[in-house]
Amino acid sequence: MKAMILAAGRGERMRPLTDRHPKPLLPVGREPLIGWHLRRLKEAGITEIVINHAWLGRQIEETLQDGAAYGVSIAYSAEGEKGLETAGGIATALPLLGDEPFLVVNGDVLTDINFTTAKQRAASLRPQQHLAHLWLVGNPEHNPSGDFALADSGMVRSTSESGGRMLTFSGIGVYDPALFADTPPHQAAKLAPLLRAAMDAGQVSGEAHSGLWLDVGTPERLAEADRLAQAW
Repeated sequence: MKAMILAAGRGERMRPLTDRHPKPLLPVGREPLIGWHLRRLKEAGITEIVINHAWLGRQIEETLQDGAAYGVSIAYSAEGEKGLETAGGIATALPLLGDEPFLVVNGDVLTDINFTTAKQRAASLRPQQHLAHLWLVGNPEHNPSGDFALADSGMVRSTSESGGRMLTFSGIGVYDPALFADTPPHQAAKLAPLLRAAMDAGQVSGEAHSGLWLDVGTPERLAEADRLAQAW
């Protein structure tokens, strides 16, 4: 199974820290932020990894190189300075990801979600039937209304009108390549509309994660991530 780490964001809320360094390389404990994902993917037996990048992306390649220092193999999908949004970035990287379901991880979160279970979730996906499985978390202060509703059946809905509690998307999911069949590569496209359409068609499952998850989106949350990482 392959994984993709999303690392193309500009990190506007993290400025001025991100004026000279891409957000995935900001230090968290003894590692750059992205390094925690690489280590945990390796522990889960997922060693073929694709990383997309845009703003100051060459620094990411120069720092991580081929991934050997982390025991993984890294391929890079360069998007240009502005980036392609999440769906556009994934669609552009599909030739590197292959034809089987793959794991996608936001590069700017710190979490102990068990990546080992991604292989099990991927085995349940079927083109045109079951296109995605998402990890959802409790709503943080900066997103009190949540993103999607998780029903008792384990299916994810775009709203809570059909039942379920509103939770926040963790930025971590397993996707069948068919989800991006109509998304042209090398063009900017957002992921949320694709997911909502698939949810309305009953093609997205999910699970709630109650452990560690932190959106490292501001200097204050970077400091919190650094504090939490000291215990790892």
